[in-house]
Amino acid sequence: MGKLTLTTFLTLDGVMQAPGAPDEDPSGGFEYGGWLVPFADEGMGEFMTEVFDRTGAFLLGRRTYEIFASYWPQHDDPADPIASRLNKLPKYVASTTLEEPAWGPATVIDGEQLQAEVVRVKDALEGDRELQVHGSGQLAQWLLARDLVDELNLLVFPVFLGAGRRLFPVGALPTSYEVLGSRTTSSGTAIHTYRPTGRAAFGTF
Repeated sequence: MGKLTLTTFLTLDGVMQAPGAPDEDPSGGFEYGGWLVPFADEGMGEFMTEVFDRTGAFLLGRRTYEIFASYWPQHDDPADPIASRLNKLPKYVASTTLEEPAWGPATVIDGEQLQAEVVRVKDALEGDRELQVHGSGQLAQWLLARDLVDELNLLVFPVFLGAGRRLFPVGALPTSYEVLGSRTTSSGTAIHTYRPTGRAAFGTF
């Protein structure tokens, strides 16, 4: 049985929107797309290669799927550990509007089937393979609210934006985590891997 992992790029204030390019996702009037680029370094690349080496399938939100689909098919290098997996491995897209995904192999899952399908796909993976979520903000929040994420990889970059879509919204389910791994890259990116341990606990000093 596999596990579901979520890997997300974040600013210091928790923004995950449009890390890779100015025109990636300007929704909501977001003007700071491409904020990750000045901090991309070898350490980040090494970690992401490790992540993709563990994948068995991908679970993506519609917007992230379409962003990936506009780029990765044109960069299909078999020697690239990220491109080769994204282009070849099964992709499951959470959407109620996408009807015919052009970038395969892909299966669209609507809202009513999503939870059951996530569990089915994850359980069908062999060994320690992962059903991986990358970006996909609304989907990530939906999964976290239902305790469906087994591990969380957060790459926190040393930049503060003050605007943009955040991974953890106000009113999210209070949850405690244990740290499984931690490192810092040469550009100052802090990479942490967490596993949920249950509801958050509270006390008094």
